[in-house]
Amino acid sequence: MNPPQSPSPYESPKLLGEYLLLHYGTEEDLRHESMAIHTSTTATPFPVRCVRELLDQSLLSPDATALEVGCSVGASAFELTRSCSRVEASDFSQSFITTASTIQREGCVTGFRMVEGDIWERFVAAPPPDIDRSRVVFSVADATNLPDYPSAFDVVLAANLICRLTDPDAFLQRAAKLVKPGGQLLLTTPFTWLEEYTPRERWIGGTSPGLRSETELSQRLEVGFRLHRRRNLPFLIREHERKYQLGIALGTCWVRR
Repeated sequence: MNPPQSPSPYESPKLLGEYLLLHYGTEEDLRHESMAIHTSTTATPFPVRCVRELLDQSLLSPDATALEVGCSVGASAFELTRSCSRVEASDFSQSFITTASTIQREGCVTGFRMVEGDIWERFVAAPPPDIDRSRVVFSVADATNLPDYPSAFDVVLAANLICRLTDPDAFLQRAAKLVKPGGQLLLTTPFTWLEEYTPRERWIGGTSPGLRSETELSQRLEVGFRLHRRRNLPFLIREHERKYQLGIALGTCWVRR
């Protein structure tokens, strides 16, 4: 069984299937039975853990609003609705946003996961039934050239985004202005700097032993924020039945001064 085909590699069904698994896959969907990895990495989807482990709900008002940049197929945006009355969620990929919008409208989509070669299996991708999906507004947007929003947000989330941008500093400068005083900026990143995504001169650290990425990121944010939470967040991307990517994202919550 083969999934529908797409002419664009970035919009490929293979990549879409991998991200649907990352966002909505059950432990049975995601991992191989012989994989020696702690169940905490796969029992709850990584995008959901990003929100649950980094967001401090005690700092939020009942009418809190959120912005997620780089929302992919939407699981973290849906999770934010548990704490926020409205969530603006955007991604550069039209395929991801179309899929997230379908999940919002219909409650689920059929995903395809690669087994091997041309062999694929179907699975169902769906958020928990108690989520109020109507609170999310999905749109296509460039993280380095975000639209003008009518007001700042109580929460801004960017999960595993900054090391996939052509200009991460431009994003961080804009994101800081989008957080209300007392609001929270939630970031996760494995600091996987690659020149195919980010010119080397725009990397945030990672160019010499004295320029570590976490230190460089902190120096940029400490001007307008205070560090509130720090977590290591493992994540697993399944490429096919016998090939996986294991990453450990640094997760931080920064409160706007």
